[in-house]
Formats: sequence, structure tokens, C-alpha cells
Amino acid sequence: MAGFLTTHILDTGRGCPASGLSIELHRIEGDNRTHLKTVVTNDDGRTDAHILPTEEFQTGTYELVFHAGAYLDRIGTPPEEPRFLDVIPLRFGMSQAQHYHVPLLLSPFGYSTYRGS
Repeated sequence: MAGFLTTHILDTGRGCPASGLSIELHRIEGDNRTHLKTVVTNDDGRTDAHILPTEEFQTGTYELVFHAGAYLDRIGTPPEEPRFLDVIPLRFGMSQAQHYHVPLLLSPFGYSTYRGS
């Protein structure tokens, strides 16, 4: 099986997909953090293509950075300064060439994630 990485962001506060949310992907090697790409979620809260497609997949440590604050501002969540949730970094390892799905369940005051399928 070939490896690849996907995500899905659901706005649990509104009960719908989180569209237009910016996500950065970084590869972590020791103290080095390399930005690989930035993607934006579509109307279904997913990216239009795999975040890390099969042809670019390597095992290792990665970080997804979800720009939740900008999304929450855009949808009209009452502003706070500073915002409770702004940038959400999720660091995780991929040890095998398989499908890694890292979803985010988001509300203005909390989030959760898990390894999905």
C-alpha cells in the first residue's frame, strides 16, 4: 500500500464542515522544521487533493498547523483579544507507508483530533 496524508475539519460549534481554513504542512527532522506546503479546506472541510500525496510521502515526523483563529474571525465568532484558539499545531509521526488521516474537530473554545481512516 502506498502512503498519503489527508485531513477533514469539522466545525462542531456550528455543526458543519470548516471551509476556507488554511493549513500548513511541515516536516520535522531533529531541530529542523521544513515548510512543505500550505493548503485550504474546501466546502466539505477537506483539501482538494491529498495534503501529502503518494509520490511525496516519506515516513517521519510531521506537523499540521491549522489557522483556526483566522477561520473563526471570518465566520463571525465574537472577537477576543487574544483569541483563545488561534494557531493549532499538531505534531505526529507516520511510521508506515499507509493512509494517515488526521482530522480536526473545532469549536471556538476547544478542539480534538485522532488518527482516522
